[in-house]
Amino acid sequence: MSQKPSSPCTKVCILDAGTGLCQGCGRTRDEIAAWGGLGEAQRRAIMARLEARLQAAYPAPGAGRATSR
Repeated sequence: MSQKPSSPCTKVCILDAGTGLCQGCGRTRDEIAAWGGLGEAQRRAIMARLEARLQAAYPAPGAGRATSR
């Protein structure tokens, strides 16, 4: 039996009212609250979405802009 994935918490717990996401880990308030009771598959599914979710909510400055050479 494999162990549940650990929390993606980065200890930067700032919930953004505009996006509804934690700026540190990218989870929603509901996901954070439910985390302890989630199974391995549910945790892995959430963790698989976090990086893209954070990039969409907080794009790097200049991201998506054409650069001149």
